[in-house]
Amino acid sequence: MTSSSASARVDAWLWAVRIYKTRSAATSACRAGHVRVNGERAKAAQPVKIGDELRVRIAGFDRMLVVRAPISKRVGAAVVATAMDDQTPPPPSKESMPFVPVRDRGAGRPTKRERRDIDKLRGRED
Repeated sequence: MTSSSASARVDAWLWAVRIYKTRSAATSACRAGHVRVNGERAKAAQPVKIGDELRVRIAGFDRMLVVRAPISKRVGAAVVATAMDDQTPPPPSKESMPFVPVRDRGAGRPTKRERRDIDKLRGRED
């Protein structure tokens, strides 16, 4: 389950626990600054060890993970559950999100009435 050393590269670990589909995607995320280890931006080759806290930004949301086992090879889902502790808070409910009307793509320009309603919604009353 664990590698021969007590640490693993952060990009390899993220790939091994199935956060990213490929190791190159994990490396790109590190380069872009989407991965933080213990609050600091992480380079792809930075080692992670047991107890490190990772914050990974995926699709606009942060996932908070704690390393339980430093693995560097892709493993099964049962082993992944023992290799990390996912402390990500649940996403906000749809009821708590403000309602934002969405216009169908390809619906054409808004009519005069629709434009006035949009302006009211945005707080522009001319």
